Amino acid sequence: MQSIAANLESIREQIKAACIKAGRQPDSVRLIAVSKTKPAAQVKEALDAGQLEFGESYVQEFLEKSRDPILEKSPIVWHFIGHLQSNKVRSIIDKVTLVHGIDKRSTAEELSKRAQQHNLQIDYLLEVNTSGESSKYGMPPDELLSTAESLFKLPNITLRGLMTIASPEIESARREFRTLRLLLESLKKIAPHPQKLTELSMGMSGDFEAAIHEGATMIRVGSSIFGWR
Repeated sequence: MQSIAANLESIREQIKAACIKAGRQPDSVRLIAVSKTKPAAQVKEALDAGQLEFGESYVQEFLEKSRDPILEKSPIVWHFIGHLQSNKVRSIIDKVTLVHGIDKRSTAEELSKRAQQHNLQIDYLLEVNTSGESSKYGMPPDELLSTAESLFKLPNITLRGLMTIASPEIESARREFRTLRLLLESLKKIAPHPQKLTELSMGMSGDFEAAIHEGATMIRVGSSIFGWR
């Protein structure tokens, strides 16, 4: 098995190639290393290889990992990419740069409330269930615009874009990535500050090249960096 550093280098080359093929600049896509279930030592290994942005999904695990002495004072940029329940918001509010998985107005309101209490400005994404699978979180595409419109006025939080987890079949994934991109374009038309809607968080280890082709600005890659859980 290759080292984490070698895996990262390989992923970066694949990102660059996919961007060139899509007619995009390689620096238009950010790599989020999905470190959930991985020990702090492996995160440190990726950090030492130049990876700064990491995604976590489980609140308790994230809190323990972020407090680990080998990571505590590092320049890590943490993303929370898992489903976030309202009662967990207070635990992470001052520890993450971007929350990817907001799919309910009530959770966004809690995020806003806690951000005000901490005097913070928090960026977030709305999660959309583009596949229609009942086992997945995310709001239905046909509810996105009306839900988002009601969120724009919430203080201390800024909607920066959309996130999805696509189907495992690559052709279905392509359609779902395209759907998310078109939804973002529609969202910009009703947003008071459309210039702030810049992010499409989509694509993982098995489909990130297709996601880049469809406009992803962030890809979330775990197993191709750290190996299978």
